[in-house]
Amino acid sequence: MKVECYAGYRGEETPRRFYLGKRCVEVEDVLDRWLDPAHRYFKLRGDDNGIYILRHSTGDDTWEMTLFDNGTGDGRRLSST
Repeated sequence: MKVECYAGYRGEETPRRFYLGKRCVEVEDVLDRWLDPAHRYFKLRGDDNGIYILRHSTGDDTWEMTLFDNGTGDGRRLSST
């Protein structure tokens, strides 16, 4: 999976857009982010109103999509609170 990121002043990469095949999804909002020992997770809202969770493997610098919701629900199902 190809992910283009913005690196802030602390060097932390934040996804700005990603590609699903040939389709580009622009990140409208970073809803949440969290870490585990080997990965960084980002919960994102795309410009298609979909909700995505992307996982970045810090060991081999690869990305995976671990969740997709089409955004037509009320959002409580994917709440991180």
